[in-house]
Formats: sequence, C-alpha cells, structure tokens
Amino acid sequence: MEFTTEKDRIYAEDASGKVIAEVTFPTENGVAVIDHTFVDPSLRGGGVAGKLVKSAADKIIADGNKLSATCSYAVAWLQRHPEYPTVPSGPVACRIDRRR
Repeated sequence: MEFTTEKDRIYAEDASGKVIAEVTFPTENGVAVIDHTFVDPSLRGGGVAGKLVKSAADKIIADGNKLSATCSYAVAWLQRHPEYPTVPSGPVACRIDRRR
C-alpha cells in the first residue's frame, strides 16, 4: 500500500480516490499530536493502522517536533513502542470527523 504524506496527514486512497486509510497529526508549538487514525473495514487486521502511526511518528521526529497522541489507537501503539519518546497530551479522544 502506498501512502501520501502531507504536512500533518498521511493517507492512502483506493483507485476511485476514496480515502481508505489515514492518520492526522496537527502540530502546534513544536508538538505534533496524533489525533485520528482511520482504516477502512476492508483493510482491518492487516497492520495498516500500525504502519500509519509508525510513519507519522517517524515524520514527526524527522521534522524536529515532539510526539504526542490523543487517538486511542495511537496511544496504545506508542505504549508498545517506547523507542518513540512522547510528551503528555490531553485526554484520549480521537477526532471523529474525517473532514479536512
């Protein structure tokens, strides 16, 4: 699966242009917060969400920002990957709307 990377978003589309996987991480004051992870039901169980969060974490660190998360999936993923240092953020609460 090929991902497209933007400033605060990494995503994949199907052949028709529909978003089928996405992670968002707005950055403010040098801290990027992973606030949303979405994987289409047809792709679930294939490790796509983990690849998205890893890609986001790698980009955040490469860009020189600190890493945080409020998305429950990203919080759990980061707890399993202590090699990615994080800073505290607000309560766990994913952004539910996918509109940009």
